[in-house]
Order: sequence, then C-alpha cells, then structure tokens
Amino acid sequence: MPDVLIPVHAIKGRGTATRLAHRFEKDTRADWDDGWGTLEADAAEGRPLLETTVSFEDARSAIVRNDSPDIFFDYSLNPYRGCEHGCIYCYARPTHSYLNLSPGLDFETKIIAKRNIADMLRADLGKRSYVPKLLNIGSGTDCYQPVERELRLTRSVIEVLQQAEHPFSLVTKSSGVERDLDLIVPMAADRLAAVYVTITTLDPELARTLEPRAAAPHRRLRTIRTLAEAGVPVGVSVAPQIPFVNDDMEKVLEAAWEAGARSAFYTVIRLPWEVAPLFKQWLALHYPQRADRIMARIQEMRGGKDYDSDFASRMKGSGLWADLIKQRFEKTCHRLGFNRQRVELDFSQFRPPAAGQASLF
Repeated sequence: MPDVLIPVHAIKGRGTATRLAHRFEKDTRADWDDGWGTLEADAAEGRPLLETTVSFEDARSAIVRNDSPDIFFDYSLNPYRGCEHGCIYCYARPTHSYLNLSPGLDFETKIIAKRNIADMLRADLGKRSYVPKLLNIGSGTDCYQPVERELRLTRSVIEVLQQAEHPFSLVTKSSGVERDLDLIVPMAADRLAAVYVTITTLDPELARTLEPRAAAPHRRLRTIRTLAEAGVPVGVSVAPQIPFVNDDMEKVLEAAWEAGARSAFYTVIRLPWEVAPLFKQWLALHYPQRADRIMARIQEMRGGKDYDSDFASRMKGSGLWADLIKQRFEKTCHRLGFNRQRVELDFSQFRPPAAGQASLF
C-alpha cells in the first residue's frame, strides 16, 4: 500500500476524507500544494457535500455460504454493496476494490443495489439441495442504510423468508428496522427471527465522526426498546472495540440491558487491506495527539501488524490488551445477566417456495 497521506479536512457527513486508491489500481494520485494556497483555501471554504448515487445490479444468487469457524451464522445475505453510514472502521470497505471503486469515499457514496435479491432468494430456497440453516441479513453492509427507505429490498427479502417460514437473524445500526415490525414480530413469535443492534459508543460526538450517517446512539437504544417491547429477541453488538477511542463498553452494555437487550457480543477493530490506511488517516485527522498510541495498541493485539486474518484471533485479537477487553466484556455481561439464555430459532417449519411463484415486483 502507498504511504498514508493526511487529509486536509474532514468532509461533513462522511467517514473518510479521501478517495483512497484501491489495491488493484495501477496509478495513484494525491493533492499537493502548488504554492498558490489552494489546499488551505479548500480547507477554509469547505468543499461541497458529496451526493450519494445508487446503481443497480442483477445478482446471480442471494445466499452466501459461510465456512469461517469464527462466525456464528451459516448463510449470509446482503442486499447492498457499499454503505452510506460511512463507518470508518468497516471491514467491508475493501470489497469495493473488486468493482474498481475506492474503498474510501466511493464505498460511502456509490451504492450498488441488488434489485433482484428477493427473486434470487426465492430461487435459492427452492433448490432441492437447499438445507435451512441460520441466515444472517446485513453481515457485510447495513441492510437498513438510508437507500432502503425507497428501495425496500430488505423488506422484500424478509417477505420471502416469512412465506417460506425460514429463520433469520439481522444486524443493523439503523432505526429503519422498526418499519418492518409487522413482518418481524409474528416471525419472532414463531421463533423465526432475532435482531441485533450495534452500538459502538454512547458518545454522540464520537459517533458522529466514527459512524457519520448511522442512527444516533440514543436512537439505537430506542430501537432496542421498541423491538424488546414488541416481543422480538434483541441483542446488542458493542463492536468494534478500539483502544483509547470508544472506552465506554460497560456503559453501552448497561444502557442496552435497560432498554431490553438480553444477548451481547463484541469484536475488536479489524483493519484488512485498505481499511488500515483509511483508519490511520481518520486518526491523524481527528486524534492527532494519540494516533500513534492507538495504532500501537491495535498492533499489539495483531502480533505487531495492522491486521492478522487468522481465524483463531481475527475477531477478538490476542495478547494483553485483547485479554483486558475480553475480561471487561465478560464481567459486565455476567453482572448484568447477558447471554444466560440462548436464542434458539426453529428450522423445522421451513417450507420451500412453490416453483413458479410470482415475483414481488
């Protein structure tokens, strides 16, 4: 990867400030001061807000099978490529490189929607070889990011799962999941659905820079309460844990428990491929005085590297600092009562969709 360049300024509403060249790109370019003060002028005046564009693709299948031993679900489904939430730490950013797009600003502003995702899901479920197992929606990019309000692809997926009585779990940072309670609540009553809401921090200022277009922390807590009061099994994800950045894990867990969450999990920050230089840019921009200290702790959990993809440690890290985070999480969960009863979904109700069933569109 090229040397990390420090952006001149943050872009309002975006997680990263650059269109970092992806790892397959042959040519890289960067702004440089030509002596006319143009960079300083841009910083003083501010650049125009970047608009989000949406393009469409026809997926060849809907379900991705998981063979990673450190992931709790067997299948995953993502209606969108890219995510407007703009979380700077997102491990899915490098997937935009395969589209010849930047994992930086392009990942946040160029969203690809799989417009036939519901039809492909129905076809996958109808195959004779299909065996129902736990299917997770939104494991890569958030299935309730802003564009879902209009496109309703996630809702169409849940409708197919409801018709087939297929269990699923769902992970989101968005209050948009509340829109689909009319589908999720009856499925939850039949042990066919569970929802997990990610709350990285309760600090609104930190959340605004770390996850600029995701729902505010207090709004996510309200979503947990709404789900729990409706009878939906709801958990909280306090991921990722970033040393010296979001150090309020205990407070997040306490607030989530009070709101009604009864299960919890965490991961430590992962910096694969282009995520590492993007995150270093973000640190230099927002935490210049402690950037080196933060990266030193991250590298300490990764055997001295920015990232280690070993299945045994990629989610939780290793070493003293990783052990400390683990102890904090486990002791807080034990004190509050998290994870005492596992959510068991019922796969015996699954009914393959009828052949030739009409499209939802």
